[in-house]
Amino acid sequence: MKAAIFRRAHEPLQIESVTVDKPRDREVLVRTAATGVCHSDLHYVDGDLPPRDHPMVMGHEGSGVVEAVGSAVTTVKPGDHVVACLSGFCGACPQCLSGHPNVCATGYVSRASATTPRLSLDGEPLIPFANVGSYAEQMLLHENSLVKIDRDIPLDRAALVGCGVLTGVGAALRTSGLQAGQTVAVFGCGGVGLSIIQGARIGGASRIIGIDKFPAKLERAHSLGATDVIDSSKGDTVAQLRELTGGQGVDHAFRGCRAIRPECKVQTSRMGSNQFRTDIPRYLEFYRQGRLNLDDMVSKRGRLEDINEAFRAMKAGEVARSVLTFDGAC
Repeated sequence: MKAAIFRRAHEPLQIESVTVDKPRDREVLVRTAATGVCHSDLHYVDGDLPPRDHPMVMGHEGSGVVEAVGSAVTTVKPGDHVVACLSGFCGACPQCLSGHPNVCATGYVSRASATTPRLSLDGEPLIPFANVGSYAEQMLLHENSLVKIDRDIPLDRAALVGCGVLTGVGAALRTSGLQAGQTVAVFGCGGVGLSIIQGARIGGASRIIGIDKFPAKLERAHSLGATDVIDSSKGDTVAQLRELTGGQGVDHAFRGCRAIRPECKVQTSRMGSNQFRTDIPRYLEFYRQGRLNLDDMVSKRGRLEDINEAFRAMKAGEVARSVLTFDGAC
């Protein structure tokens, strides 16, 4: 199969032919339909994150159709439509059993190091980024890294819910404790920021302020639910925010700022505190009902060969999300 390979920072990804193993035990082979292009991948390309010892198949925001399953798989079957998620979980550790599978720390979704690798190139092992590796024609995943979805949901829209939308909507609806009528500020209106805005709208926030330096992103934020926008390239952003709120600040500030109310708390969030097996279908139902707009989250479409152009557009602030699609999949 073809896949986009990362070898070292500051170099473009290369499209190469990769060998994918057969699914074992609880593994699932998925024909990739679509993949979103997320900033987390760009952090590796730009050298913001430590390098890995082995080359990687990048990408982690994917959707597709099940082609084959291992002998112990119980959750999906060939022909099912699925969304992959990097919050793979074991289901048995204290975090999983206490309702926090998003912070499962066992690494069970990885293959044991003593076995043959899931992916290889010229006989050498390849790492699937975040145990997903969606910049490829196929994904070989543990079944606890995916969820079955309804077949009527477009797979190119569904892919976004595997990371950016799951993180952003979950940050608003799960992590923050947002109550109807409260006020929200969102610093950065890319894919995750726009998802926070939509989550805050769904959660009943009375005022949602989108903040970014790119006019196109501010326009999209307004169309997706922001009641107000601030251009951060024009003056002191916090001062503008305080002026906009009559000096009161906001109840919830995402990305952090000095404009939240006194007696606030600083809250981190990992992947929107998700329980993705239930959250992804729920958010896709919001999409079906017209309450969550995924269509306008997709700014640009392309093919696997366009991955480096998608990174360029992301860095330039030209897109909310680029989506790459594969032959016959969507």
